[in-house]
Amino acid sequence: MPSRRSLIASAFIFLCSLTAGLFHARSAHASEPDDPIRQNVKLFTKVYDLVEQNFADPVKPDQGIYTGAIPGMLRELDPHSSFFDPKEYRALKEDQSGHYFGIGMTVQQRDGRTVVVAPFVGSPAYNAGLRPGDVIVEVNDRKTEGLTSIEVADLLKGTKGTPVQVKVAREGADAPVIFNIIRDEIARSSVPDAFWLKPGIAYIKIEEFNDDTAQEMIDKLKKLGEKNIQGLVLDLRDNPGGLLMEGVDTAGHFLKKNEVVVSHRGRAQPNKTYTAENGGTATNYPIVVVVDRMTASAAEIVSGALQDHDRAWILGETTFGKGLVQTVFPLTEGTGLALTTAHYYTPSGRLIQRDYSNISFLDYYYHTNLELKNTQDVKMTDSGRTVYGGGGITADQKYTAPKLDKFEAALVRKYAFYDFSAKFFGARHDTRLPENWQPDDHVLADFQSFLHQSKVDFADADFDKDRDWIREQLRTEMYVTAFGVDESRKVAIEQDPEIKDAIDALPSAQALLNTAKKMLVERLGH
Repeated sequence: MPSRRSLIASAFIFLCSLTAGLFHARSAHASEPDDPIRQNVKLFTKVYDLVEQNFADPVKPDQGIYTGAIPGMLRELDPHSSFFDPKEYRALKEDQSGHYFGIGMTVQQRDGRTVVVAPFVGSPAYNAGLRPGDVIVEVNDRKTEGLTSIEVADLLKGTKGTPVQVKVAREGADAPVIFNIIRDEIARSSVPDAFWLKPGIAYIKIEEFNDDTAQEMIDKLKKLGEKNIQGLVLDLRDNPGGLLMEGVDTAGHFLKKNEVVVSHRGRAQPNKTYTAENGGTATNYPIVVVVDRMTASAAEIVSGALQDHDRAWILGETTFGKGLVQTVFPLTEGTGLALTTAHYYTPSGRLIQRDYSNISFLDYYYHTNLELKNTQDVKMTDSGRTVYGGGGITADQKYTAPKLDKFEAALVRKYAFYDFSAKFFGARHDTRLPENWQPDDHVLADFQSFLHQSKVDFADADFDKDRDWIREQLRTEMYVTAFGVDESRKVAIEQDPEIKDAIDALPSAQALLNTAKKMLVERLGH
């Protein structure tokens, strides 16, 4: 859904800082009495004392430390070393655990208001009847005006079993609608989608790598009936990474036992190689891995390992190029430090990390140069295909998403489908639609009238030209309310032209498997 995917780029910077390759505490080495580090610490302490005593305004206890000195020092090191204040550190641990306590829905800032994007199917919010398009005006009698969507989300979270009252303004309702909801544990699936694209062709989406990702993927493949899979599309687009071992175990499911998945090398810790401990369980069917410029970290470990072993055909854009290992050090006062301690290398020995010297952090994070590669870091896959390091994982088959025309871009930018859906369902009490529902010509005509009423500038010829695309977007958006966000995502995936290209690329993935088998026979013959 373009209207939702457009939010990912801005969130990616924050997610990258919350994802860590390794998660454990380490102790720091004591410095010598007169070494430069101790001298610099003394200088900083003296400067801070002078600021605290003489600055024109009172200095808050954490001002200059949490938000200035420490982040400033880390920015001089690399783009991913990060300091977490207590709130951010809790978010990091929550993100890695894959669950929290609340009511279970995504919210978004729109024109200074916090609106419901979608309740999670089966969550307290979903069961209570909250809908996409509802505007949250109060939480437990506290008005939300002036609050960010993150602040509103924090108000909705709380201890399991505690009540929370949510007051919303709803399209078509004359008065605010009040919901009294009991908070519960909200499990956030890192593998939200697993279904058949067509007979024999399975689809798996992995959004991030948290504590349970590998097992969750294996369980969903088993539920589909993995022995019946003739081809798999593994979608790692917009995946910012996460826990190293979950990436290792995910890749290991598709590799042979003891094949190398990744290695890391650093100054203060021993080099280490990770292999497929339980490999060999899914080595028969071809795989196409779909990636983009936001595929990072553990997701690059998976795609790089499958590419180096010729186990999968990689389709899409060059990946982000985050190959830095962050070790997370718990600190005092509930804070934490994610510090780069090593670099990741794929099985062939190529460096994953993209060069971040001589460019701004903004240019680095938005990754506009997708052709960057280190021609000095040339390696070979198991079958002898050339691959390059130092610039993420380069796709075997490039895919460039078709650009939206001016009218399509305007509809996405103005949230037209989202707003129409809220208005459509706001005028009726029943949000259900018939199974396999499609927007008919009457719904399209209503949408066209809605655009005119909303003063969207377009010609009817524009509408006619983009009619099929509009129908697809309406169906995807309206399925969120009628059938839930899971069914909406499934519809969007089935309509996605890149996924259709991935299905068409499965013969290329099969050719890799055939070559690997041929080479194995030749080696055994010698």
